Amino acid sequence: MGSKNKLKRFRENETFKNVFQPTRDDLVNNQFLIKGSWNEVYFKNDNPLILELGCGKGEYTVALAKKYPNKNFIGVDIKGARFWRGAKTAVEEELKNVAFLRTQIELIDYAFSQKEVDEIWITFPDPQIKYKRTKHRMTNASFLKKYKAILKPEGVVNLKTDSEFMHGYTLGLLHGEGHEVLYSNHNVYKQEGSPEEVTSIQTFYESQYLEQNKAITYIRFKIK
Repeated sequence: MGSKNKLKRFRENETFKNVFQPTRDDLVNNQFLIKGSWNEVYFKNDNPLILELGCGKGEYTVALAKKYPNKNFIGVDIKGARFWRGAKTAVEEELKNVAFLRTQIELIDYAFSQKEVDEIWITFPDPQIKYKRTKHRMTNASFLKKYKAILKPEGVVNLKTDSEFMHGYTLGLLHGEGHEVLYSNHNVYKQEGSPEEVTSIQTFYESQYLEQNKAITYIRFKIK
């Protein structure tokens, strides 16, 4: 994407009421005033609050919002030029239960209060296979602690990935730390009885993976 196009998208994001772009200082210094009040201030209801972390273009966030109009969805990503597409679609289609937050995932516990979130989706994250990159792996122990802080006691996390490595790493960590694995599948599209919300929504890249006969894996878990 050209720099002109990026700038145009950044400018357009600033006009969207469904896009929130706090600075790092605002978050760390507790100046992000919607924290703890997302449903009250923005969504204006008390429906379940669900995050998609590393939402990319926002396809999954928007698709979930359409599928579940009685739930609120927030796509989170540091790359605003990417989720511009999802934000624009939500504006055009007047989807009131969608928002986007531009921030780093490591600051997620500064953007939401304790026990504010009902559910988290992590879809096709970079598996960060090299050992030096483990601190960026979105299901590592330190990230799980952050997720636990903002999730309600019965809150769940969903991991959907084409990376067998990421699937295996996460499963091993969950078992090792004593978390509760509710569902695990190495190939959701080949297994009967796979959760419908997992197989009925596909991103652009996911459909490409399926054309290449890549297995899509899925884990649903609770953090203890």
